[in-house]
Amino acid sequence: MKDRLRRRLDPDARYGLRVTLFAVAFLMVAIPFGMLLDQVENDRSLIRLDTSAANYLHGWVLGSENLVQYLKILTFFGSPLWFYVLVTPAAIWVWRRGHARLAIFLVVTALGGGLLDTVVKEAVDRPRPSLVDPVATAYGKSFPSGHAMSSTFVYGALVLVFLPVIGRRYRPVVIGGAVLLVLAIGFSRLALGVHYITDVAGGFVLGLAWLAASTAAFSIWRVEMGRSPVDLAEGLEPEAAEDLV
Repeated sequence: MKDRLRRRLDPDARYGLRVTLFAVAFLMVAIPFGMLLDQVENDRSLIRLDTSAANYLHGWVLGSENLVQYLKILTFFGSPLWFYVLVTPAAIWVWRRGHARLAIFLVVTALGGGLLDTVVKEAVDRPRPSLVDPVATAYGKSFPSGHAMSSTFVYGALVLVFLPVIGRRYRPVVIGGAVLLVLAIGFSRLALGVHYITDVAGGFVLGLAWLAASTAAFSIWRVEMGRSPVDLAEGLEPEAAEDLV
């Protein structure tokens, strides 16, 4: 009881090295994003490389209707509509199983990340690739890629929430599968000609930054509630495993 009270009253005990590590992880992602943004806005050689890559990929898919359809199906799994369909029942499920904080984490991560993406897009104001005979169209600004960014933090958040119910031997497979899916969605945006390479890279980086920040906030909240910190390799709340099955 005394130890628990001490953790709640002592800021060092409440936050400690864990929060410091999260802050370092966030900076390690946010700083490269700032550097990438600077290159996008000021480096003409990078813009030429982006344009050349967009034209090459466009030429590669232009003659194959089947490939275009497969890419459109793949890119749907990074779309806002799909994430509403995916996150809403997941949040309701964990809420009804008695883990409201996990539900809040999912909703705040998804909605907050979407808002951040919109703000950054408007601030950067980068036009999308302009291609002759495009195979797909998209609205809004180009940098960063919303599909790449949202896929990173939504699939990442879902893995962290449901990792405790996945057997240890299968966790590398699940995590690896999620990473491959996110990368494939990013590639689909390039191949469909609606984003530049730097848009997708910026989406991945900013998505990781937002996921790190959201996870850090949840971890602090957990300690504030008197619970011990956890190793994220075990998920956000390992004790929720039985309830979430």
